[in-house]
Amino acid sequence: GGILAFGADMWYEHNPFEVGYHYTWMVDLEQEADFMGKEALKRIKAEGVKRKLVGVDIDGDPLGTYIDNEMIDVFPVSAGGGNVVGKVTSACFSPRLEKNIGFAMLPIEHTEHGTELEVETPVSGRVKATVVPMPHWDPTKEIPKG
Repeated sequence: GGILAFGADMWYEHNPFEVGYHYTWMVDLEQEADFMGKEALKRIKAEGVKRKLVGVDIDGDPLGTYIDNEMIDVFPVSAGGGNVVGKVTSACFSPRLEKNIGFAMLPIEHTEHGTELEVETPVSGRVKATVVPMPHWDPTKEIPKG
């Protein structure tokens, strides 16, 4: 996964700092011109976000894929004891990576890479999900471009 879907992974209530993924280029907070939300975004940047979109690897049987038009709807993310803390915003089986991958919107305290959580998938029920770097494929961009 690497391309965020508006309406699924991000929506009007999200900001560039929550979706991360270098979307901060969309807004120049240092520009002289004023715009709606500029002061709020400056405050969020200074204080930090309370939630964040992260990559997740999801255990269990293969979920649908983009190729076969069987994308999975949003499902809950839990931290210990079944306490729902967030939601998987999009997920699918990656034939290239041979595993289920997705994005999840989570409280900042659950976003460190390697954090293990649980998700309730429609395919396998409750399974482990691990927070991973985004994008899932070549996150450090070490594979040469051809």
